[in-house]
Amino acid sequence: MKVLVVVAAVLVIAAVLLGLRRWADERDASRAWTQLAASSSSAGQRFEAALVAQLPDPARRYFLFSIAPGTPLRPVSEITMEGELSLGTRADPRTQPMQARQILASPHGFVWRLRAGQGAMSIAGSDAMVADRSWTRFWLLGLGPVARAGGDADHLRSSLGRTVAEAVAWSPASLLPQADVAWTAEGPDTARVTVTHRGMTQSVDIRVDAEGRPLWVRMMRWSNANPQAVYQLQPFGGELGDFRVVDGYRLAHRLDGGNFFGTADYFPFYRARVLAITLR
Repeated sequence: MKVLVVVAAVLVIAAVLLGLRRWADERDASRAWTQLAASSSSAGQRFEAALVAQLPDPARRYFLFSIAPGTPLRPVSEITMEGELSLGTRADPRTQPMQARQILASPHGFVWRLRAGQGAMSIAGSDAMVADRSWTRFWLLGLGPVARAGGDADHLRSSLGRTVAEAVAWSPASLLPQADVAWTAEGPDTARVTVTHRGMTQSVDIRVDAEGRPLWVRMMRWSNANPQAVYQLQPFGGELGDFRVVDGYRLAHRLDGGNFFGTADYFPFYRARVLAITLR
């Protein structure tokens, strides 16, 4: 009988500790969201062609396609999405439905609050970067942690890559020429944006069509998503589509992406379909 009481007590304590840890995760995500929502520094400014007149042609076309003249500059985006997320490998994708809400404030960071899967395979949690912190924290059935990473320079550097790449699709105002954002041409239809933030640097290539519509993004991302699970620079990127006008911006409402983009090993594990975008 005493053994059963001890076991029960241990289980209760474990459940309480897990509950507190889950609560702390949710608190961190909410605080990061609030911090990023207040990070805009473009109040009162509006887009004009003169702002990008000196950029290389593919970069200039990208902005003229993405932002209508006279549109207020709103570099922070809140996105509601659904789609599919692979929890496996290219050989065994184990694709699951997903729903997510995200705030994106390049280069300061993002918070991606996710629910994916069904039944016994359902997971929820957040992927985030804010200031000098970043994390990946997901829970199975809300009861036990299944993925926890972050708190180090490698994860932070990888998170900056995601921040800059997604800004191309959902936050073009954040990539306008400024002290920490530089543009070069990598060909007649490819522009490269390089963002410097907190001592880190991330470059992203953007292929545009004749109108300036971004077709895909590609970068060398600091990542450990490889068979060796070792951080290294490796290709990452994806395709953009289904552009719609949101408050003067033409933004992608479809994004398919994954590791080793542009190579034979490309695996688009992330397929997002945007339901709504709000620009701050």
